[in-house]
Amino acid sequence: MKIGLFFGSFNPIHTGHLIIANVMVETTDLEKIWFVVSPQNPFKPSKGLLHEFDRYDMVRAAIHDNYNFEVSNIEFNLPKPSYTIHTLVHLSEKYPDKEFKVIVGEDNLERFSNWKNHEQILNNYGLYVYPRPNAQPSELKMHPNVRMVEAPLLDISATFIRNNIRLGKSVRYLVPDAVNEQILAKKFYL
Repeated sequence: MKIGLFFGSFNPIHTGHLIIANVMVETTDLEKIWFVVSPQNPFKPSKGLLHEFDRYDMVRAAIHDNYNFEVSNIEFNLPKPSYTIHTLVHLSEKYPDKEFKVIVGEDNLERFSNWKNHEQILNNYGLYVYPRPNAQPSELKMHPNVRMVEAPLLDISATFIRNNIRLGKSVRYLVPDAVNEQILAKKFYL
């Protein structure tokens, strides 16, 4: 079984994430998408990051009715910060019957060489890449293990969503209703 791993802090998960994941599972050979909630991305500050269990709960609520999607907390028990290669090796050992691919936005290609063991990720796993606004051209697009996937060009950011929440504005339609309910009930991002 071929699994697409969609890594992210999901702070919070939003409609853009879900649209991209759905396009991946519906238009490629990926059979399932696992949303891997990252406790801490080595390239992002942890300030303003909700607790990993809260973010996991929001992802679970967002995808609960889609058979093709799963949420994973695999990185919660791995060393921090979370490096994609460590997670991939761990998952490959745990699930030898599955083939894992990494889903990334096109904007990540320009700095992919900064990722820990990026060549090992490319050669042993491969990337499924969705378009992003203002992404810079990258030679990696020509790599045999990089698959460019046609998808809507979305520019929804979790930062924009958090800022709107802080300002008391609605984030309806930007996040799934179940996520919005959790945000309001638990007063996240205020």
